[in-house]
Amino acid sequence: MADVDLRKVVTCFLKHGGKILVLKRSEKVGTYRGKWSAVAGYIEKGESPDDTARKEMREEVGVKDVRLITRGTPYEFYDLDLGIVWMVHPYMFAVESDQVQLDWENVESKWILPEELKLYDTVPMLEESWKRVIKS
Repeated sequence: MADVDLRKVVTCFLKHGGKILVLKRSEKVGTYRGKWSAVAGYIEKGESPDDTARKEMREEVGVKDVRLITRGTPYEFYDLDLGIVWMVHPYMFAVESDQVQLDWENVESKWILPEELKLYDTVPMLEESWKRVIKS
């Protein structure tokens, strides 16, 4: 069997009031172009998942003032189409403001009710990440 391509990532749900932020991925990103996601990013070598989560929120949506609500239990899933095993570290953070400033990775943002997540064409396993942050 060929070596498995394991990629460690964070998925960060931002919560404001009763809504969560979803982002539509741009055509410039490496994977899942045009799909809806939460704030997400690769965990770089020497970086902790917590550090990555905070860095990605600053970079992708310009948010610095956050309060950690939940660290969900990490999980792995295999994307057969890409040949990648993703190790996902899910988070939920509360934010004081619903104002975000998108960088190049996303082209649109929406604040939605959590139950509306299933209505969106999302990156794989986004609902699983959500379940893990609300059950932790």
